[in-house]
Amino acid sequence: MEIVVGTQQELGQARLLQMDRYRYRVFVDTLGWELACDPGRERDQFDHDETLYVLAFNDQEQVIGTARVLPTNQRYLLAEVFPQLMGDQTLPCDSRIWELSRFSAMDFGLAGRTSGGQFSSVVATQLLDAVLRCAAARGVRQLITVSPLGIERLLRRAGYRARRAAAPVRVGDHWLFACWIDVPTQACTIGEVTDAADYRSIHRAA
Repeated sequence: MEIVVGTQQELGQARLLQMDRYRYRVFVDTLGWELACDPGRERDQFDHDETLYVLAFNDQEQVIGTARVLPTNQRYLLAEVFPQLMGDQTLPCDSRIWELSRFSAMDFGLAGRTSGGQFSSVVATQLLDAVLRCAAARGVRQLITVSPLGIERLLRRAGYRARRAAAPVRVGDHWLFACWIDVPTQACTIGEVTDAADYRSIHRAA
């Protein structure tokens, strides 16, 4: 598995198209989210030039995991779409607090893949470790994310320091909550993480 980190410009149009199509397949086709997006491609107002992406690729260079991170002193999903999930707590607005969104680790190429939501495989742990490593390297102290209730148990079982920001809220057919995830002060031990520019140079002939 290869983890690639970069902005839209650094990833390039081909990999952005892969990501958009993968996100549509995960969040619209599989999870049934009602999102305002073009058919077959999922992106929103929080996908812009300063957004940072962490993508996982398999040996066939197919996307098997995605994550989107933004500092909370910019526009971000929780603040604009789900502010009620913070309850009486103040919405974060701090360059040292990032929002993690559009997180998924589904490998559609695996035969017999079980349906466990967007946090359903060992890829998820490596992908989240990569996000934490990126965050730690940039001086980030915490992540905040909008999560379904089932993710809470999985995060704790995997050993992450995660906790609710407030009580869960029913949104449509789903119970959601704002989840804090502490960023370790030391870099996580994970597989190789490649900057997008380096990845393109290595695989330029592909």
